[in-house]
Amino acid sequence: MRAEHHDCMEIGIYSFAELYPDPLTGKTVSAKQRLDELIKLAKLADDAGLDVFGVGEHHRLDYAVSSPPVILSAISQLTENIKLTSATTVLSTEDPVRLFEDFATLDLISNGRAEIIAGRGAFLDSFPLFGYDVGHYKELFEEHIELFLTLNSEEEVITWKGCYRPPLNNAEISPQPFHGSIPLWLGVSGTQESAERAGSAGAGLALAVLSGDPRSSKPLVDKYREAASKAGHPPENVKVAVTGHTFISKTNEQAIQEFYPYHSNYWSRVHSYHGIHEPLTKEDFERAAGKETALFVGSSQQIIEKIMHQYELFGHQRFLAQIDIGGMPFKKAAENIERLATEVAPVIRKETSKASD
Repeated sequence: MRAEHHDCMEIGIYSFAELYPDPLTGKTVSAKQRLDELIKLAKLADDAGLDVFGVGEHHRLDYAVSSPPVILSAISQLTENIKLTSATTVLSTEDPVRLFEDFATLDLISNGRAEIIAGRGAFLDSFPLFGYDVGHYKELFEEHIELFLTLNSEEEVITWKGCYRPPLNNAEISPQPFHGSIPLWLGVSGTQESAERAGSAGAGLALAVLSGDPRSSKPLVDKYREAASKAGHPPENVKVAVTGHTFISKTNEQAIQEFYPYHSNYWSRVHSYHGIHEPLTKEDFERAAGKETALFVGSSQQIIEKIMHQYELFGHQRFLAQIDIGGMPFKKAAENIERLATEVAPVIRKETSKASD
């Protein structure tokens, strides 16, 4: 069963399971090794008392996970308490019925630990792969959210009609989740429209704070809460998670030196997909890792200060650290988890518990 940390911030991790070469050795692990190590990282996180483990969805040869519920199901059999979430599910090109049934199955075999973070994703590869027209990018996302919310309403028989898939007429939806419904979060990175959509839907807001000044994201959180209140959703269902790239070392300087090659590698590969070919300089990276910026890089104390600074801005209930980007080897990722769990999480839980009193 889930181990709940009531009235304090949840601390978790997520991975995209990239198959990037290690920038220091040039070696790329196989998909088999990456998946085996991903399961080990989840087990380490559970054993260390972290609250959430997430895995992303991609449909490219340089990523190892295309189906989060499959890998999360394997993880569920080796863990006891940690919540298991996609991070994110590309909802525009997922069939909502199959998505719901897959995660309901995961929810049952994990004793109620399944969650979904849904979003549009950073890549468009899944559109042609699954026969969707990218010209309907926005419309597909909105319709699939609507259908998923209908499925997630604790009704076993559904009638529904949309524009982009066949209608459902008294369709039996099986299995049903352990707790009746699956916690849904919507991933948001920059648009107020997306934040308002999450609030109106009664979903959690998973806010990607990856670069720049985190204060620029405050209007998104405000719009989310305003939309949720206007739609009549109870305050206990209005939840915010902050997600971000994270690397923790003994000192700030050591963290910058160790993490720069991996973050730069990640930056170059992701941005080249979008036609941006300028490298991330060391100076730009050091600025991005400063005290008032979004990147969670530094000593345990600096990470604590950054999380608490953002807590003052957003009042969020969850922090999710992306802990293994850019071809980072298993050992470094495992050390990152250990520091997050033993040096950062206890302090954050204590401080946010005080704030909620």
